[in-house]
Amino acid sequence: MRKSATLYRMHTSEHICPYGLRSKNLLEKQGFAVEDHKLTSREETDEFKKKYNVETTPQTFIEGQRIGGYDDLRKHFNMKPAGQTGTTYTPVLAIFAVAFLMALAVSFAYTESPSLIKMSELFVAFSMTILAIQKFRDLYSFSNSFITYDLLAMRYLTYAYIYPFAEAFAGLGMLGALPWYTVGPVSLFIGSVGAVSVFKAVYLDKRELKCACVGGDSNVPLGFVSLTENLFMIAAGIWMLTKPLWLTVQ
Repeated sequence: MRKSATLYRMHTSEHICPYGLRSKNLLEKQGFAVEDHKLTSREETDEFKKKYNVETTPQTFIEGQRIGGYDDLRKHFNMKPAGQTGTTYTPVLAIFAVAFLMALAVSFAYTESPSLIKMSELFVAFSMTILAIQKFRDLYSFSNSFITYDLLAMRYLTYAYIYPFAEAFAGLGMLGALPWYTVGPVSLFIGSVGAVSVFKAVYLDKRELKCACVGGDSNVPLGFVSLTENLFMIAAGIWMLTKPLWLTVQ
């Protein structure tokens, strides 16, 4: 016989509780037949809370026993807490992965003979522009995080606001094939300052900080991946400055 559970969740014209839907989905995945009770008004929700002496909804009952909300339900099934907890490199790794796939797609779609050099250029350019967008979402929050470790931004706060624009310019400049002397120096400068700053903060001062690379509200730890971003920009800057000479030799 299929197990059954009773779920009370808020579902009004103004608000549909996401944790109620998650609870229903989790119960069904665990093989329960769910008796789904929708609380369709604030008054009905308040009355339910008062009746069962609870502060929040949703609430799940299994075999007449109240289990609780979504987090309690996961605990009941011996599952880990939902969502991301602690620091993680996932956001920046996701950006690098998508940027690489974009570079690969563009190379094969618009280039007769895709080359490793061209794909590398596109990868760095896409990475820089996407990372800049992440910072543009909240410049104030980004600057608050950035000035805690960037050596130039510590001294000149304005640089923290200039940095995302410089990063976007370098990335877009590479994509738009702007003259090497306009893009190369910018990429090399911000990458070099960033690399020295991260190296000092992490490897010399041994400070545990969050990286502002994907915005000031991220949980990305300042470390090797953060340093990699700056090394990409240094490599891009050096390549842009030496590319004319390399093409001449070819």
